[in-house]
Amino acid sequence: MFKKVLIAEDIDTISFGIVTALAEYSDMEINHAKYCDDALLKIKKALQENNPYDLLISDLSFKADHTKNTLHSGEELVEAVKNIQPEIHIIVYSIEDRMAKIKKMFDNNLINAYVSKGRNSTQELKKAIENVYANDGKYVPENLQSMFREASVFEIEAQDIELLNLLAKGCSQEEISVHFRNKNYSSASPSSVEKRINKLKIHFNSRNITHLISQTKDIGLI
Repeated sequence: MFKKVLIAEDIDTISFGIVTALAEYSDMEINHAKYCDDALLKIKKALQENNPYDLLISDLSFKADHTKNTLHSGEELVEAVKNIQPEIHIIVYSIEDRMAKIKKMFDNNLINAYVSKGRNSTQELKKAIENVYANDGKYVPENLQSMFREASVFEIEAQDIELLNLLAKGCSQEEISVHFRNKNYSSASPSSVEKRINKLKIHFNSRNITHLISQTKDIGLI
């Protein structure tokens, strides 16, 4: 079983619940961080001491307060941790349910498992930990696999994501066309941009661009 675990969670009761659920693993050293920056510092310190963490359990949402931080979300923390310790196992334990966002983290090999907070979720978390440890792979609870499959049907290209982000910033189609030409994209003409937008509107059954942006934000694509 994992020997050294870090919990990145800003709500004490949830953190305590996780620690309590893992109490049966008597050889497991469990530490806690309320802030993403603090969690990253603990990861770095453990590496320097040649006693690294082998599992990070992190929320995705952290409430801002008076403390200044450079990392503001669990997603940023996960990326930063993977940059310095690629081999660490990471489980997302969060109320966040935008499956496209979670799927992207899986696809980019940033996380090993996802568990949604809720009733009896600590038992599901233990199951995820045991599965990740035993199989060294990816784990999604059975009750969420259908949502995960739905997110998988979105065959959206990287340029589509860039297009959606530019639309969300208020860029016109002409401005997007110039941006794409500057990046030497093959489909950068105003007509190509318009075709991509129409393709996305049809794909998501969107009434207009505003509706399209709202929908893709809701599922975590942008």
